[in-house]
Amino acid sequence: MTTTLTPDELKKALGAGLLSFPVTPFDEDGKFNQAPYEKHLDWLSGFGATALFAAGGTGEFFSLAPSEVPTIVASAKASANGTPIIAGCGYGTQMAVASAQSSQKAGADGILILPHYLIDAPQAGLYAHAKAICDSVDIGVMIYSRDNAIYEADTIARLCDDCENLVGFKDGSGDIGKVRNITARTQDRLTYLGGMPTAELFAEAYLGAGFTTYSSAVFNFVPALAMKFYTALRAGDTKTTTDILNSFFFPFMDLRNRSKGYAVSAIKAGVRMVGFEAGKVRAPLVDLTIEEEKILLDLIERHK
Repeated sequence: MTTTLTPDELKKALGAGLLSFPVTPFDEDGKFNQAPYEKHLDWLSGFGATALFAAGGTGEFFSLAPSEVPTIVASAKASANGTPIIAGCGYGTQMAVASAQSSQKAGADGILILPHYLIDAPQAGLYAHAKAICDSVDIGVMIYSRDNAIYEADTIARLCDDCENLVGFKDGSGDIGKVRNITARTQDRLTYLGGMPTAELFAEAYLGAGFTTYSSAVFNFVPALAMKFYTALRAGDTKTTTDILNSFFFPFMDLRNRSKGYAVSAIKAGVRMVGFEAGKVRAPLVDLTIEEEKILLDLIERHK
């Protein structure tokens, strides 16, 4: 029988260290490729991440069919050697509720509410959406605030009062004033996670705003470097973090910014370069060019 963490246990795990979103590998026909996914998860679990997100943003949740998500979650749960697994969940409320429930059945330890599809929504609608998902499962739930789903402090405080299993708030807006309002308002009720693309670039600012951790996309292919940066950050070792920013993250940012969607495509390319069968990204994303792959490979080689 698959065992899952209680919401309180998950909240503690989230705040205990670095997090990451494994990529979802596809075969030549574009279908989920389970064997290399499990091999990659097994490898990543040895580098000390305290939770992994299956079918999340970097895992191309937005390109997955709803029926694929529980299969991916179950595969992650079976191969991550006890590392907690959090499932992505999104689209409209009815689809999100069904996805959350299927992921719980597949063994997920938690749910991450990704932005809903297409339209903007008022705060009352965001509250109703998140509460419906929280109410539909027994496991811990996190909110990802970004793009067309920016949660205000009043909404988060209300959800904290009404949803016992809401355990985390992840921010991808970059609005430090807004998120500091949330952390000051709800304090230790939640675990706060940085969620900007290439989160290391913003980690110091978010740490000052009350965020104890973040999800590292590059952990997918340079996990030792990602962990070195996180350890230095938490130790206040600004020399080390500055050195790594200058030598790796700023050049990686330049590459990532060459095209929309490269925040995912570049990560998948990196996974292929370190020896895992990640396959191509699904449309509407595109893969790196040959020239860009050479730039990324050189960056990886210089940081082994």
